Amino acid sequence: MRMSLVTSLIGLFIFTVGAKPDWFGWDRSPVVGFVQISVFLIGLGVICLGGYVGLLALWKGQPRTIVADIGLRLVSTGYVISIFSGMADVAGMGSQPLPGVPYFGPWQAMGVLVGEILIAIGFLMLIPYRSLLFRN
Repeated sequence: MRMSLVTSLIGLFIFTVGAKPDWFGWDRSPVVGFVQISVFLIGLGVICLGGYVGLLALWKGQPRTIVADIGLRLVSTGYVISIFSGMADVAGMGSQPLPGVPYFGPWQAMGVLVGEILIAIGFLMLIPYRSLLFRN
C-alpha cells in the first residue's frame, strides 16, 4: 500500500511538472508543447499505475467482482483516451498538422479531461465497498 501511495505521489509530481512547470520556475514557452504534453501524460500513467496497485491491495487476495474488472478497463480506456487526445497533433489529427509545432488546444484539453473522468470513475468502481462496509 505504501509503495502505491509513493508511486501515485511521484506521478502527481511528474504530472504537475508537465501541466504547470511555471509553478517550479521551469516555464520556457508561452504555449503547451510536445514535451509538456508528454511529461504530464507520463505522470498521469504513473498515477494510474499507483492507484491500481493501491486499490488492488484493498482486495486482500479476494476475487474481484465484475464491477471491479470493468473499473480496471475504464482506467485503461481513460488513459488511452487521454494519450490519444493529448498527442492528437503528433498523430496528425489535431488542430496543428505535424510540420507545425504541436499545440495543446481546447479540444485536446477536453479529450484529456474526459479521459481523466473515466479514470476516476474506474477507480471508484475498483474500491471493494462490501469488504470495507462489512468488516469483522
